[in-house]
Amino acid sequence: MAKDHGPQIKNDKLYEDLRKDGASKEKAARIANAKAAGTLDHKGTHLEDRSKDELYDEAKEIGIEGGSKMDKDELADAIREH
Repeated sequence: MAKDHGPQIKNDKLYEDLRKDGASKEKAARIANAKAAGTLDHKGTHLEDRSKDELYDEAKEIGIEGGSKMDKDELADAIREH
């Protein structure tokens, strides 16, 4: 049974699972609360659902080099492997 993290955390089990997977407290709380409220937007979480420009921007942000020469599938793979 999940520990009660107080009224600020709406889904204690998911919060704990996310923390065990390495998510920060803030990120775990945002995801757990969005899931509990039914507002977790799944569109765009799959890399294939994003545009090449969105993938390129994310690749730049996380420090992947050579993204401008990659196609959409290569960008998605590079982000996954990073």
